[in-house]
Amino acid sequence: MPDPIDPTLLPPELQLDDGDVVEAIEELEEPQPEPKTSGFDGIGTRREARERALSLLYEAEQKSLLPLAAVLDDVALAPVEFARFLVVGVSDHLEDLDELISSCSHRWPLERMPALDRALLRMSAFELGHTDVPVGACISEAVELAKRYSTDDSGTFVNGMLSAIAKKLR
Repeated sequence: MPDPIDPTLLPPELQLDDGDVVEAIEELEEPQPEPKTSGFDGIGTRREARERALSLLYEAEQKSLLPLAAVLDDVALAPVEFARFLVVGVSDHLEDLDELISSCSHRWPLERMPALDRALLRMSAFELGHTDVPVGACISEAVELAKRYSTDDSGTFVNGMLSAIAKKLR
């Protein structure tokens, strides 16, 4: 019989009794998570593009840039094509988007909405009106961004607003 192993070397969660004998210890290598990849050839996913477009639109509004697409002139790393498409699209259709959002918001004037929600609604309304992305996917992505980056109530608010906008657009 092999020599018993020093019990102080064992993890306490084993809960060994005095009569228990450990004959061997095998140290397992913890599995390493696979590196995060997205999209094809490192281009990125549409979710990441929406996230980047949202940050650029928010930045443009905070800097009072008009047109909003002027924010693209000063970025160190150019956004992927879909993010650029969203930013330029929102910028080019800003008045129409604001009018559409205002027509669906009965109790919240556009100016009173959190800036991030406003940027997200503009971007998603543009996507609903100018792409063939399914309504459910567009709304779901926007709600996730609202939950992640905005207020506690933003997910519900964005969901309701985009549902009303989608009914008008599609």
